[in-house]
Amino acid sequence: MHAPRGYVDLQVNGYADVDFNADELSAERVAAVCQRLKSEGVAGILATVITASLDAMCRRLANINRVRDADPIIAEVIWGIHIEGPFLNEEPGYIGAHPKDCARPADVESAKRLLDAAGGLTRLVTLAPERDPANRVTKFLADQGIRVSAGHCNPSLEELRAGLDAGLSLFTHFGNGCPGQLPRHDNILQRALSLSDRLYFGFIADGVHVPFFALSNYIKCCGIERAFVVTDAICGAGLGPGEYTIGDRKLVIDENLATWSADRSHLVGSAGTMPRSAENLRQTFGFSEEQVQMLLSERPRKLLGME
Repeated sequence: MHAPRGYVDLQVNGYADVDFNADELSAERVAAVCQRLKSEGVAGILATVITASLDAMCRRLANINRVRDADPIIAEVIWGIHIEGPFLNEEPGYIGAHPKDCARPADVESAKRLLDAAGGLTRLVTLAPERDPANRVTKFLADQGIRVSAGHCNPSLEELRAGLDAGLSLFTHFGNGCPGQLPRHDNILQRALSLSDRLYFGFIADGVHVPFFALSNYIKCCGIERAFVVTDAICGAGLGPGEYTIGDRKLVIDENLATWSADRSHLVGSAGTMPRSAENLRQTFGFSEEQVQMLLSERPRKLLGME
């Protein structure tokens, strides 16, 4: 294998006290975050904007596009944008930390608004296949070379297959974005894993979102060649315990670095880092350096078409 390349994180909501979902974004602060990410071995990220009103999402996407043009270090590290929502399943458990009242069925005109606001930087969109009538938005995005990922969703096996036929190819933070209690056999986890020859699975390897023994089972089932790791980092990542925000919502990072909603009812993003994820994979699973590189660098690059 060639010399290790920097980590590539396809899901970063914020980092080191910068929130990509804030209504105002300072180029100076984003540049400082990008410099820190580089110092931690991260080559590139997808800045992630989560569900809000369409107006708010468009404003936040435009902010990222604006600051990316303001400093070369930002353009070097922010490789593009991941839009997570608003076309998600609004049912409890599946919607997770996303505001339920802003979740909506997918439609091409709304998707166009979001893409226009992002100024051509969109590389990945997470949506619920069952919320995309006739898979019109999935096909629209895939036809433009944008990766489409299932997440915060509960499609039937038939709906999942139809999404794949239309261009769906990833699954966002697998094992999360679903209720804590599921039917024992016919559930979204089993349906997705049954199609692992056609899907790539993203995992949060912090030991909080998915217990390590379960993460090991998932990777064995889908195959390491179909897996990649993200942090799903929020603005408090890299800072330790405390109170933080994502968009207009408050959250708490506890002493175990679990990121909770203010009422402690559910997790909100992650306080994880790519170096910590790599160390978890080495120490907990005994993965080789080549396997770690595959999960945190080479596979994400391939998914972005940047091998």
